[in-house]
Amino acid sequence: MPDGANVKTAMLEIRDLQAFYGESHVLHGVNIDVRQGEVVTLLGRNGAGKTTTMRSIMGIVGKRNGSIRFQGKELIGMAQHKIPRLGIGYVPEERGIFASLSVDENLMLPPVVKSGGMTVPQIYELFPNLQGRGSTQGTRLSGGEQQMLAIGRILRTGADLILLDEPTEGLAPVIIEQIGVAVRKLKQRGFTIVLVEQNFRFAATIADRHYVMEEGHVVDMIPNDQLAQNMDKLHTYLGV
Repeated sequence: MPDGANVKTAMLEIRDLQAFYGESHVLHGVNIDVRQGEVVTLLGRNGAGKTTTMRSIMGIVGKRNGSIRFQGKELIGMAQHKIPRLGIGYVPEERGIFASLSVDENLMLPPVVKSGGMTVPQIYELFPNLQGRGSTQGTRLSGGEQQMLAIGRILRTGADLILLDEPTEGLAPVIIEQIGVAVRKLKQRGFTIVLVEQNFRFAATIADRHYVMEEGHVVDMIPNDQLAQNMDKLHTYLGV
């Protein structure tokens, strides 16, 4: 589906997004549409602006201009603490697992923002690696299990839109495969997912569309079913 088509049905609409860290101008007019129930990836090299785009959605950059609309509500200018309550969940790259809390306590930490979130048994069914680990200290889990926990606790909150920042970074192939299975199941359940990813081979197994970012701009949008014929172009963009 071409970029900009069916804009009226977009769950998330980003228009001419500019973002700054101090004096550094990081995003330069980013335009992205995400429709309900889609899995969309932001691809690009380090420093392309992918994470800053996610942080801009959540209101955690120094300054941002332009428009970010979620289900018709404008997020630019909205108080930061109100944004998750609209139903947006963010899993940052650093995961944020609390060392002083058990797996169960980490899982129950984020407040429920709306009805319809997954139950703890459903989350354990989605991530069987966490089953029976409830009393384990959160940071005693492997990196992959911590990633599963970080995703799982957001699913409890009732968020409809899940932002995942580099969920497969540094993980073993078998764990990456399990996270891919989980993302596909979440899509089947009706979640809308945006993920930052450098591993486009993984992205190709789960996403509907891919936005490619370079130096704070979106330079291309590639539907997943057109990925094969755009592989040379993608290699050039990503430097692989």
